[in-house]
Amino acid sequence: MDTVISNCIYLGKGLIFTLELTMGSIAVGLALGVFLSVLRHCRICVSLVRGWSSIIRGTPLILQLSIIYFSIPNLIGVRMNILSAGIIAFGLNSSAYVAEILRSGIESLPKGQFEAARTLGIPTFYMWRDIILPQVAMNILPTLVNEVIALLKETTLISIIGGMDIMRRSQIVAAEQFEYFMPLCIAGVYYYCLAMLIEFIGEKIERKVAYAKNS
Repeated sequence: MDTVISNCIYLGKGLIFTLELTMGSIAVGLALGVFLSVLRHCRICVSLVRGWSSIIRGTPLILQLSIIYFSIPNLIGVRMNILSAGIIAFGLNSSAYVAEILRSGIESLPKGQFEAARTLGIPTFYMWRDIILPQVAMNILPTLVNEVIALLKETTLISIIGGMDIMRRSQIVAAEQFEYFMPLCIAGVYYYCLAMLIEFIGEKIERKVAYAKNS
C-alpha cells in the first residue's frame, strides 16, 4: 500500500509538467489556428495555408517533435529546453487541426453576417473579433474540447525526448520496480481524470452559453 501511495505522489508531480505542456500547446494551437483559418477564408496565401495543413497532418507528430528538438537547434545554434520544444511542436501540430475545425465553423455561418458587417462599415478586425469568431467558437466548442483532450493524450510523446511528464515518470517507476501494471494504471487514472475535467469544463461553458441565449 505504501508503495502505491508513493508511486501516486511521484507520478502526480508530473501533473504540473503535463498541464504546462498542454495549456501552452493549446494557446499556440488556437492562436495560429485562428490566424490560418482567417487567412484561408479571406483568400490570402491560400496555397501556403493548405500546404502547411497538409504537411502537418500528413507527417507523424513524433517526427515533428524530433525535428524541433534535435534538428532545428543544430541549424540555428540555439538549444531549447524540453518544455519549450514540446509546446512549439504540439502547438504547431494542433494549429493545423484547429484551423480546419474553425474553417468548417466559419463556412457554416450565414453569409449575411459578413455582408451586414461590411454594410455597417465595421472594420475587418472588429468584425472577426466581435461578430464572427464568438459565434464560430460556440458552434465548434464540442469539437474543440475533443481536440484539447486529444492533445492532452498526445503530450505523452514528450517522454521520448526526456520530458518528465506523467508517462515518463510511470516508465521510470516501472523500470525501477520491475512492475509495469500498477505504474501504468496510475498514469492512466491521472490522464482519465484530466480528460474528464476538460470535458466537464466544456460542458459547463456550453450550458452557460445556452442559458445566455435563452435568457
